[in-house]
Amino acid sequence: MHASQQTAARPRIMPVKFVVSGGFGVGKTTFVGAISEIEPLRTEAAMTTVSEGVDDLTHVGAKTTTTVAMDFGRITVDETLVMYLFGTPGQDRFGFMWDDICNGALGAVVLVDTRRIDMCFPAIDYFEAKQIPFVVGVNTFDGAPRYAIEEVRDALGVAGHVPLIECDARAKESVKLSLITLLESLVAQARAREGVA
Repeated sequence: MHASQQTAARPRIMPVKFVVSGGFGVGKTTFVGAISEIEPLRTEAAMTTVSEGVDDLTHVGAKTTTTVAMDFGRITVDETLVMYLFGTPGQDRFGFMWDDICNGALGAVVLVDTRRIDMCFPAIDYFEAKQIPFVVGVNTFDGAPRYAIEEVRDALGVAGHVPLIECDARAKESVKLSLITLLESLVAQARAREGVA
């Protein structure tokens, strides 16, 4: 068999880029790390006294590091599909990096902490403005109040077509379900655009 025939026989790998976003301390780094098949790339720095009065540590007082650029992980779904996960930094002062991180993304998971629900508004606003499809994952922190999904939707002001699900950013299966929900939403939107039932 010639090299050209071998190349033709190999399936073409389709890379898919997803973004994991949300406010400071909402679980983005944990989410990426829970499912990545490679050791995730993390750009974390120690939090110092310089961040006092800048970063709201309410409910995340044990947090000692913060993402200053991005997180990166990879998942091979099958021989033709590879997902690349990019986690955004959560603090407003690193927001200037979001355009570069989100460039070429097919969709996003926006994580929400119900104890600090206001922290996710910038991410939701960003993806709505950029018209990047997203799902909302309500991260189930220990001790955090639980609300019905529709109550969370009302509090966020998120449109009915945006999927909202509970997830545990520490648990691989829960993270996987969040990504499957995003994929299914993207497929449904593509079919709707093409007029396929």
